[in-house]
Amino acid sequence: MPESIENSLRLLVASFQLAKIYPLEHPAFKNSLDKAYESLQDLIEEKGELVIGIVGEELTSGKEIFFNFSKSVKPLILHLKQRGIEKIVFRRQLKKDELNCFIASIAAPKESAGDDIQEYLSLRGVKNISAGKINLASTPEEEVKKAANFIEQYENSAEKISHYVNGVINGETLDYADLSSSITGIMENMLSGYPEFLKLSTLKKRNVSTYLHILNVAILSLYFSHKLGFSKDDISNMGIAALFHDMGKIFISQKLLDKREKLSDEEFMLMKSHTVLGAQILLKYTKNIGVLPAVVAFEHHLRYDAKGYPKLTFAQRPHIASLIVSICDVYDALNSRRSYKRNYPPDLIYNLMQVEKERAFSPELLESFFKIIGVWPIGTIAALSDKRIAVVREENEDDIFSPRVEVIFPEANKEHIDLKDKKGEIKIEYALDPLEGGEKFLHLV
Repeated sequence: MPESIENSLRLLVASFQLAKIYPLEHPAFKNSLDKAYESLQDLIEEKGELVIGIVGEELTSGKEIFFNFSKSVKPLILHLKQRGIEKIVFRRQLKKDELNCFIASIAAPKESAGDDIQEYLSLRGVKNISAGKINLASTPEEEVKKAANFIEQYENSAEKISHYVNGVINGETLDYADLSSSITGIMENMLSGYPEFLKLSTLKKRNVSTYLHILNVAILSLYFSHKLGFSKDDISNMGIAALFHDMGKIFISQKLLDKREKLSDEEFMLMKSHTVLGAQILLKYTKNIGVLPAVVAFEHHLRYDAKGYPKLTFAQRPHIASLIVSICDVYDALNSRRSYKRNYPPDLIYNLMQVEKERAFSPELLESFFKIIGVWPIGTIAALSDKRIAVVREENEDDIFSPRVEVIFPEANKEHIDLKDKKGEIKIEYALDPLEGGEKFLHLV
């Protein structure tokens, strides 16, 4: 969807630019208008309406901020802001002549269209396009509703996972169609709202239950494999394997999992046996879910160098699904509060996992993982080197230490910054724990 929106934006910008060069009757402009209108129609048909906003000097739509594209059309963004336009809405009944009128009004000199673009459009009978200032009063309420809806989806998914896992443990029949439907739902809801998932994961207020850990690992695995370019079917299979990767651990008593003291040799051997237990359980369900979940359950602690557990009689590199789930499993465990530890800061998690590159983790997959997730994940509350406080909004895959951030404190100095462009000037010094030190900034995130 973000790619479709960006494509429509590019076609719109092309029409604006041609309208400044040619008369509206010129074939070049007409051809460009046709393409822009067709693209908008496809999006509006799917979404009901398309809302384009300007925040700072960035183009946005829904949860997406088009940083790179915004840079390339900065003069147009400044032109729109000068004309008092911060928000443009295209509605379902949009007609081509309405789009023509709107583009003409933007391309025309200010004195021709007047100060109020919305009034200009209304006087010319344009009903399905509105343009003007962003109504800030409605934004917080909308964001609260979005956040509440996402949290509800997250909790519902965790409840479904507990149902599937407990059913398998109890030897019940597994409804593959229902499971597949749930995975598809998680893919659609969680992948499209992945930034919200990352924000939620930074605000864990209590120990993460086994089922929430499983859900987090599944979401991370789905997102990671999606970004790596796996097919939809392979991504779905990856999600199912991730959901059941810790099946054996459910057999281990909660008392043992939460134990603060060092495990005894007997307890440690029992803990390590969960990979074999999980595989044995899941092999009974291969007709329903295939063999991959059993493979991942067996291998997710085997390590890239095959020196983990269970011990093998011959060296065997784990399946790529096991390697992906292993990275996501360790990352979420390090990022979570437990009875026996606090959550680690993001840069320490990165350093800890880098130490195990080529040993526990595939070097290529680990590099790709942090290119996608970044060292400072989306939603991180960060202290900048210039003493301001910011929240991470988007990653830079070609510079994982320098994401795009929004300064949130002091509130008078709010702005969006691409730290990659500020090398040597501003950087993230450290992350603020949202529960200890960062809680006073949560209302600004």
